[in-house]
Amino acid sequence: MHSQKKLIVSHAPFWHDGSSITTRSYHIMLAAMLAIIPGLIMYGASAVAVVSMSVSSAILWELAFNKISKQPVSVGDGNASLIGLLFAMMLPATSPWWVVVTGTFVAVIIGKQIFGGIGANPFNPVLIGMSILMVAWKDYFDFDAALVNYDLDMVMVYPLAYLKNFGVSIVDQFSIIDLLTGKQVGGIGATFGIGIILGGIYLIIRGFIRWEITISFLAGIFITALAFQISDPQNYAGPVFHLLTGYTLLGAFYLSTEDSSSPVNFIPMLIYGAGCGVMTVLIRNIGAYVDGVVLAILLMNLANPLIDKIRPKAIGKVA
Repeated sequence: MHSQKKLIVSHAPFWHDGSSITTRSYHIMLAAMLAIIPGLIMYGASAVAVVSMSVSSAILWELAFNKISKQPVSVGDGNASLIGLLFAMMLPATSPWWVVVTGTFVAVIIGKQIFGGIGANPFNPVLIGMSILMVAWKDYFDFDAALVNYDLDMVMVYPLAYLKNFGVSIVDQFSIIDLLTGKQVGGIGATFGIGIILGGIYLIIRGFIRWEITISFLAGIFITALAFQISDPQNYAGPVFHLLTGYTLLGAFYLSTEDSSSPVNFIPMLIYGAGCGVMTVLIRNIGAYVDGVVLAILLMNLANPLIDKIRPKAIGKVA
C-alpha cells in the first residue's frame, strides 16, 4: 500500500534561523544590565524601585490591553519588559511612581498597542513615553535639581545642562574617563558609558542590532559637533563631549536601532543613523532642549518610511 504524502502550502517566511522576539528581547535586556547595575549601585534603593516599577507596570499595561481587546497574552515575548527596562534607564532615580506608571502606559498602550502591537509601531514606544513626560513634567527631568540632595560619594552634575547654562568653558571639568565610568548625573542606565558600549558591541556581534545605524549615528554626532566647534570654539563643545554625555550612547545602541521604527536596507540605515546624530547636535546647540536624542530619533522615525524607499539602481536596469 502506497503512503500518501500531503503537500503543505504556507505563507512566507519559508526559512527560519531559529531566532525569536523572545530571544532578542532577553538578550537586549541582558546587555543593558551592564549599564543598569552600576546605576543601581550608585543610586541605591530608589533606583531599584524605579526600575522595578517601570518593568512591572509595562508588563501589566500590556496584559491589561490583551485582556480588554481579547487578544492572546503577549507578555511572554519579553517586549513589554524590554520597553519598561529601557524606559527606566532614561529616568532619574528620584522619579515619582506615578510618573513611571504614566510613562509606561504611554509607551506600551499608545506607542505600541494602539498601532497594532509589536512590529506595527512607526515610532519607538520608549521614546513616545519619554517625550510625553519631558513635555508634560519637564521639571522631573532636570537631573541636577532632581538629584541635588542625593547622597552620592562625589559631587556630580549633569554635563549638558552645565554646557547650556555656563558655556563651553565648563567642558574642561569633565574628563573622558569620568564620563565613561559614570561620574556624571543622568538617567539610571544612561551614564555608565563603558557598560553601554560593551553591551552594544555584544548585541551587534550577535546580530540583534544593526551596526550601520549605530556607527552612522555616532559619526553624525561627531562630524556635526566638530563642525560647530570649528566654526565657534568659544561657544560649542567638541565631539567627544557630545558622544559621551546625555542619552547619546543609549540612543545609538538601544533606541535608534528598534526594529519597527528603523530602516532595513543598507543605504537607508546609514542615512537614518546619520540623521539622528545630526539632529541631536542641532537640538543641543541651537534648540531649546538640553538633550536632543529623544526628539532627534522620533523625527527620523517619522521620516523612516520615506528613507527606506531609497534603493540603488538595479544592475542592467534601463534609466
